[in-house]
Amino acid sequence: MNNPFTNPPIKPDTQDGHYDHAELGLANRNSGTLLETLALDITPSGAHYLLTHFDTPILDPNIHRLQFEGAFANPFEMNMNQIRSLPQITIPVTLECAGNGRAGLSPRRYSMPWGVEAVGTSEWIGTPLAPLIAQASPKSDVVEISFTGADYGYDDGVGHYFGRSLTLDQLGTLDVILAYGMNGQPLLPQHGAPLRIVVPGWYGMASVKWLDRIGALTQPYDGYQQIRTYRFKESAEDEGRPVTHIRVKSLMVPPGVPDWLSRVRCVEAGDVHIQGRAWSGLGRTITKVEFAANGTWQEAKLKERKGKFAWTGWEHTWSAEPGKYVLQCRATDETGAIQPINPPWDLSGFGNNAVQSVRVFVKA
Repeated sequence: MNNPFTNPPIKPDTQDGHYDHAELGLANRNSGTLLETLALDITPSGAHYLLTHFDTPILDPNIHRLQFEGAFANPFEMNMNQIRSLPQITIPVTLECAGNGRAGLSPRRYSMPWGVEAVGTSEWIGTPLAPLIAQASPKSDVVEISFTGADYGYDDGVGHYFGRSLTLDQLGTLDVILAYGMNGQPLLPQHGAPLRIVVPGWYGMASVKWLDRIGALTQPYDGYQQIRTYRFKESAEDEGRPVTHIRVKSLMVPPGVPDWLSRVRCVEAGDVHIQGRAWSGLGRTITKVEFAANGTWQEAKLKERKGKFAWTGWEHTWSAEPGKYVLQCRATDETGAIQPINPPWDLSGFGNNAVQSVRVFVKA
């Protein structure tokens, strides 16, 4: 048997709509949100999307330590009691996986076959990270701060702990929190217990789970999940651009009732209440959401959002007549960015913010 850790297999070509056992295995380990929960401001913890690269570490909060190491003038470590004693904040944040929508690209990447469900909004409980970085005092030649979790595994034959970094400039503008709670309860193991960071407005890969080390670096971070993936690439030879903040996007709660296998919807003719959520990165305001039935667009009504980094609710009344329809929604943010009809192509399937399409049969 070839050793996959020293001689990793070449990822096979993909066929649209067909997934092999490895991809189905990933889909069984990871999970998207239930689109029905888009009706809620806050996603129930058990329904929040989940992507875990390796195994879920089971860490004892009574002995867990967070280390500030590297080129800090005042390196130190903290236990969970010390972290919980710091000023506490609760902030609603919408997180989305960078690969959300990957299955909608053609040709698609051989990887986790996300549809549109890899998104959720939670009220994260923790303490601001900035004062702790200031306490550790990065030395004058520090350029980045790294965040490393306890989850270890292999990707393309490279063994590594999952880690990411942010520059000092990014940390100065992002409201990063050190989170130990979620929706009024301690973090669940699969969501990073006992400690993680949450980077509001960025795709989820930046919000490192099972956090145990924060490092001050005098050279750019060279971790696998920073330089080998999570980059927008046109080809395998392309160095690419880093994946950072979330692109403008919206989803709807599929109306009516579903067919078990196809998920095609069935609704009664007449006024149908349509609702959903829209969001954009860096806390940008959603200025418009539009709803379409068979390509005829109408502006929906926006609701008030719960916080700067939380999604915005929207609703619309659709006068449904008997027939077959494709329902779509698209959002626009304060910069004028709008969801495209066709997905922006990327080699790894990152950042697909194309409009959602829901097939509906309206019966008389």
